[in-house]
Amino acid sequence: MNEETIFSKIIRQEIPTPLLYQDELVSAFRDINPRVSTHILIVPNKVIPTVNDVCEDDELILGRMIAVAKKLAKEEGIAKDGYRLIINCNEHGGQEVYHLHMHLVGGQPLGPMLSLKNSNA
Repeated sequence: MNEETIFSKIIRQEIPTPLLYQDELVSAFRDINPRVSTHILIVPNKVIPTVNDVCEDDELILGRMIAVAKKLAKEEGIAKDGYRLIINCNEHGGQEVYHLHMHLVGGQPLGPMLSLKNSNA
């Protein structure tokens, strides 16, 4: 299920997008619909549709994604105050593009991690 995605086209620069980082494993660029002042997507160059599709061979990619998030947070000036890393999985998790990606968000207080609706608590 390694289908072409919009992120694949950005990684290959078929859709011109300023890249904040790129190496042989991952690429990073700003979200086109930022939710906060700093909203960067860190994406494997290889199409991995969801977290459920990660295999043992992908461990280096996942580690690189976190290392790049740390680097970009420092470069963006948000490392000291803090930031959040988010990976959504499938429909109930809020995933919109089925090419695994990590959101690096920060630059302002983010509030609680979840606001649960219809809680039975």
